[in-house]
Amino acid sequence: MSPQLCEKCGKERANVHITDLAEGAPVERHLCQECAGAVPAQKVVVRRCELPGSDLVGQVRNAILDSAEAKRCFAERAAADIAQAVQVVVECLRKAGKVLLCGNGGSAAEAQHIAAELVGRFKLERPAFAAIALTTNTSILTAIGNDYSFDDIFARQVGALGAAGDVLFAYSTSGTSKNVVRAIQAAEIVGMKIVGFTGAGGGSMASLCDVCIKGPSDDTPTIQECHTAAGHTICRLVEQMLCG
Repeated sequence: MSPQLCEKCGKERANVHITDLAEGAPVERHLCQECAGAVPAQKVVVRRCELPGSDLVGQVRNAILDSAEAKRCFAERAAADIAQAVQVVVECLRKAGKVLLCGNGGSAAEAQHIAAELVGRFKLERPAFAAIALTTNTSILTAIGNDYSFDDIFARQVGALGAAGDVLFAYSTSGTSKNVVRAIQAAEIVGMKIVGFTGAGGGSMASLCDVCIKGPSDDTPTIQECHTAAGHTICRLVEQMLCG
């Protein structure tokens, strides 16, 4: 769709929408910045910038392409780490172990998402895989947060539910979330393997995890999109290796 041109000069893109009282009755006009500036202030009731539809479509396209480029980069940089995570999970489940998952905010949603893919199914009909998101029981979360500290809400659960040979999926886009770091430390004490999901820097988690899968960005939404791609890939390949 061609961009709308200024109604006055017909040359520049119309990016200002005003209600003009020049003729006594309200008239909606779409003008360029220069022509809109020439309209006397007393004749303008509403003045606001609008993005033409073609601009908005372009922004949407660019946002999606940026996301795609981040995942292309992620595929190059993180493929070996994701493959290692697949092997860790397969070994755990073959020995009747379980996967515990934790994170905050969008990462909490991702923990629940991947737990659901493991317990339910991804693509194949197969037995359920043992997985527990540590983000879902509000009574446990609020009790620990109230009696101890918010920083302990995951570590306490890892101590209660984790065992040697289990796996912890620890999500933190910054790599520094205190409650996630404490969960990692608790998992190490009980002998669990730790798969971390972080941003490009890895934060303090990078040196604490057996495998650290880093989204190649400092932008939280982009990192989370990469974590979803990694989680789906892990679920797909674990399922194929155990049940395909």
